[in-house]
Amino acid sequence: MHISNLARGIPSSPTLKLNEEAKSLRDRGEPVIHLGGGEPKNRVPLTAILGSAARLKDGDVKYAPVDGLASLKKAIIRYTEENYGRLVGPEHVIVSSGAKQSLYNVLLSILNPQDEVIVLAPYWVSYPEMIRMVYGVPVIVTPGDGSFIPTFDEIVECVSSYTRAIIVNSPNNPSGIVYPAELIAQLVEFCEERSIYLIMDDIYHKLVFDGLHVPSPYAYTTRDPETTHIIVINGISKLYGMTGFRIGWTIASSKLVEVLTNVQGQTTSCAALISQAAAEGALTGVQHVVEDLRMSIENKRDVMLQEFSTFSGVHIVKPNGTFYCLPDFSAYMRDSVALSQLLLKRALVVTVPGREFGMEGHLRLSYTGSSKEIKEGIDRIKWALDPNAPNEIYIGDRKLIRDWM
Repeated sequence: MHISNLARGIPSSPTLKLNEEAKSLRDRGEPVIHLGGGEPKNRVPLTAILGSAARLKDGDVKYAPVDGLASLKKAIIRYTEENYGRLVGPEHVIVSSGAKQSLYNVLLSILNPQDEVIVLAPYWVSYPEMIRMVYGVPVIVTPGDGSFIPTFDEIVECVSSYTRAIIVNSPNNPSGIVYPAELIAQLVEFCEERSIYLIMDDIYHKLVFDGLHVPSPYAYTTRDPETTHIIVINGISKLYGMTGFRIGWTIASSKLVEVLTNVQGQTTSCAALISQAAAEGALTGVQHVVEDLRMSIENKRDVMLQEFSTFSGVHIVKPNGTFYCLPDFSAYMRDSVALSQLLLKRALVVTVPGREFGMEGHLRLSYTGSSKEIKEGIDRIKWALDPNAPNEIYIGDRKLIRDWM
């Protein structure tokens, strides 16, 4: 069997792989606690369900326009004006099968082989692989001070004549950090001057805590939608907890959207009509569901922080948003992959290795589950790593035995 070198070099998604492993263990009756997922546990908004149900009831479920339903694009335009302070037209919007496809289509459309994209560490696991899949080169910027926020100077030092884009994800997956408004302003000005695309992955932009707000990148440019180098990617997966509907969108110049439409037309054709109807229902329905979800996640964030307050040897930076935190476990084990595997085997707790996000020695933990699951999960991790703890504990009828490292 012949497989291309490019495809052979693409690893599996670590988060999806862990989800499958956790499901397999649960199916076998194991008391697994999943602290690795990025999926809210809320119910899908009723307006989204009604929107998709109306389409199903009609029985007329066919192709949609490649760039998205006109009514959904209208809702996205209103959302962009209300949340970003920027008025765009239908020609500046394209709907895709998830924000993940939106980002991939953008990278495919703006990069030539060996073009470079600046990626800020910690980063979402798929950024470097997507860039490589379109024959680009990811250039990782890791903060020199050990924090999760690189300085503007550190970013600029990595820019070369091959740089075509900088990706910013704020709030950040996996750290939960919100980048300072000053840094966003500097990046916008720099990218506009250098004709470098600034790709804003805003999939979590309203899931922020402690009264914080994510600044709109458009606030720092005087360019219109046709001349700006800002590209905004968003979707319904995180804000509305609608991960299974797979709807995302891109806001960009009409010339770029035209290219994105051609790319999409030759690949997936269009996003599923039923999913687009659900997305429209979510965007046009009552919005308290987003605030309810945000408040629920913030409360669980506080539970996670409280549990770590008594965890000696682990350093955690307080997340400002998302569902994630990225504690430093290097005092116990530097190899995050080995540590994650150990915790799954020994304590039946799913975590994600920090190595996948450009932060070795860290683990990404999610607080999308119940407070009870969060508390028990952290307790199990403490037990698994404490050399002075008992060698055996019982989880219901299941006995966990710790054979020390």
